[in-house]
Amino acid sequence: MNREKVVFSFFMILALTLNFGFFAGSVDNPEHHNVYELYAVVIVNLIATILKFGDRSQMGAMLLATSLVALVQLLSASLVWAVAVHVNETGLTPNTMATIVSLSGGAMVANIISVVLLIIETAMMRH
Repeated sequence: MNREKVVFSFFMILALTLNFGFFAGSVDNPEHHNVYELYAVVIVNLIATILKFGDRSQMGAMLLATSLVALVQLLSASLVWAVAVHVNETGLTPNTMATIVSLSGGAMVANIISVVLLIIETAMMRH
């Protein structure tokens, strides 16, 4: 068993499941989406992205691209949340929360693609 692949797969799947946990709930209700869960999703996605650097295969390039897309979406969601809470006086309105959750949903789609590519890559490996 390749420990590097296990760690890599662990962080990819953890990124997806944490992202789903944040995404689930009423799209416009801030009580259904925890800021610390979003923070965890960003950190785990960052780790997953860093682990993808160095793989020079075509599949590695696709995995890195999907991780970068997820990271951009999640950082955008975090920025929207931070501006809504700390800059705007309106706070987390239903409209703002819907934007944050939608950005998280885009990241989740990218994470799903990453996991599907990982499964395909694993299935194609010859022993």
